[in-house]
Amino acid sequence: MDSIPPDPKETLPQTAPDAPDAPQDAPPDAPPDAPLGVPLPASAVQARAAKRKPVVADLARGMAVIEAQLKLLPGSPGVYRMLDANGEAVYVGKARNLKKRVANYATPAKLAYRLTRMVAETEAMEFVTTHTEVEALLLESNLIKRLKPRYNIRLLDDKSFPYILVAGDHPFPRAVKHRGARTIPGDYYGPFASAQAVARTLVALQRAFLLRNCSDSVFAARTRPCLQFQIKRCAAPCVARIDEQAYGALVDEARAFLGGKSREIQDRLAAEMQAASAALDFEQAARLRDRIRALAHVQGKQDINIEGVDDADVIAAHQDGGQTCIQVFFFRGGGNYGNRAYFPNHDRNQEVAEVLAAFVGQFYDNKAPPRLVLLSHAIPEQALVEEALAVRAGHAVELAVPQRGAKHNLMEHALTNAREALGRRLAEGSSQRKLLDGVAAAFGLETTPTRVEVYDNSHIQGRDAYGCMIVAGPDGFIKGAYRKFLIRDKETQPGDDYAMMREVLTRRFARALKEDPDRTGEAWPGLVLIDGGQGQLAVAQEVLAELGIDDVALVSIAKGPDRNAGREQFFLPGRAPFQMEPRDPVLYFLQRLRDEAHRFAIGTHRAKRARNISGSTLDDVPGIGAKRKRALLEHFGSSKAVAQAGLADLESVRGINQAVAKKIYDHFHAGG
Repeated sequence: MDSIPPDPKETLPQTAPDAPDAPQDAPPDAPPDAPLGVPLPASAVQARAAKRKPVVADLARGMAVIEAQLKLLPGSPGVYRMLDANGEAVYVGKARNLKKRVANYATPAKLAYRLTRMVAETEAMEFVTTHTEVEALLLESNLIKRLKPRYNIRLLDDKSFPYILVAGDHPFPRAVKHRGARTIPGDYYGPFASAQAVARTLVALQRAFLLRNCSDSVFAARTRPCLQFQIKRCAAPCVARIDEQAYGALVDEARAFLGGKSREIQDRLAAEMQAASAALDFEQAARLRDRIRALAHVQGKQDINIEGVDDADVIAAHQDGGQTCIQVFFFRGGGNYGNRAYFPNHDRNQEVAEVLAAFVGQFYDNKAPPRLVLLSHAIPEQALVEEALAVRAGHAVELAVPQRGAKHNLMEHALTNAREALGRRLAEGSSQRKLLDGVAAAFGLETTPTRVEVYDNSHIQGRDAYGCMIVAGPDGFIKGAYRKFLIRDKETQPGDDYAMMREVLTRRFARALKEDPDRTGEAWPGLVLIDGGQGQLAVAQEVLAELGIDDVALVSIAKGPDRNAGREQFFLPGRAPFQMEPRDPVLYFLQRLRDEAHRFAIGTHRAKRARNISGSTLDDVPGIGAKRKRALLEHFGSSKAVAQAGLADLESVRGINQAVAKKIYDHFHAGG
């Protein structure tokens, strides 16, 4: 979906300027010739990284590569990849006619400066022919997301969205949050913009329709109603407080509500409440009243029944300061399921319509689009994109730019959100850059760091010990670059922070040297902050000296007396410890970095500890894998019940033969 812009009348210097920032939240990419979806082994990544060469721009060489390929190219649809000296994709494009499209790059006078730089870095090209241009468009979106070429517009944050699942694999279906592949039979409603939106809706649905949310194993093991029944959020089908037919009616109502028929359900419940009240059945009337209130709560949160919008995504893009914010609003069944802001990575000179077109292709690469997608701007090749989305979704998809009426008003609202979100981001980015300038001045750095790494350790008396790294840059925290290091050295004494820090820094920078020995990538820090004092700083100095790294600035930050914020001491090599002014904004910034590292380290440690605590006693039984463990828990309801089961009961479980049943029985009854 690229286009060849007019010539900006610029020439290429001997060494090309820096390309647009590569995403920080991506692991090393698989090579261009690797099968789709197959990760590259760590050893292969290291071996390939060790051979990485500095990328030198040479326009004449790039033109020669393209001209050599033109002689062999067919005039059919397909996808092309431009590769640099390291074999890494710098650009991925699609074409209706490969020969004609690639020929456009053979005339430098017609290329924009960005594309001229791209051609200059090209040392090889690869091609995949397809049957149709639609197939080429779909493959292009897939490859851009996987390879993340630096000259393409890239969608960096592409996490899956949560849905509400009303399961269909049980006589008494449950309503739960679901994320990921749709492997469970049932009806899926969404997407919701956030897990919080799903949680709020589920609570209201439980109040309105009394659907269960417990697992099937818990359901089977219940002998009396749980707390959900007591607080009127479940009809307690597990203990026959409601029969299958009546519960099925509640499930049907919930499905109808999530499908957009909220007004009909609310009117019917209101009529039933009036009838119950007229019959002096005030208890039933009160229950119906509570259900109506719960429905009204969901409607209030979701802006139900927006005129003219049933199932649709509203995608609005606003561009300013060389950046673009894209706001996506999700409407399903007439309800607003929330919105999310995206900031695609792209060249500063690319137009908003071009950015929006690339976003739409990549956004729907792993999710089904609704039948209607409202856009703020008309995009290039709109009919082709519609056809590609229809192929992916299995139904017709309309892309429309509303000009008037309720849909236009809705788009204006989305554009306002996009404009305000981008304004906040630009303001935060400007403030962050000023703070980084202040950090450079405070620590006497030659240049302002664009990547700051902060390290902290967390453990309890040496158990479940982790070292953690967080990363910050000019645009804020780079959470995709965070790393956690499980302490592996068995000789490390419990609670030895120095030894833990040594292991973490050694692993981090030894790997960095293997993957990028020439330090041409963007994963090298300009500043390393250590949570600690003079001792931690000395350990960090020793590690970097042993690795031959002498150009990374090191600073340790120690809490003040009585751990008071504002009285921190800073330790630098060859400089006396010092404090900053208590109200210095740079000090607050450094405190925030330190606190984020501490939060990440504590969270990592707690998650590990929780996994250890939640481990089942079945994990200690030899020969019991995940499938047999699941079968036992589904049959008995808990590991405690398995431990108390008799031999004959164990043999009756599906997948458990006599030998395995004997082994389980002996494990829990040994010596007794």
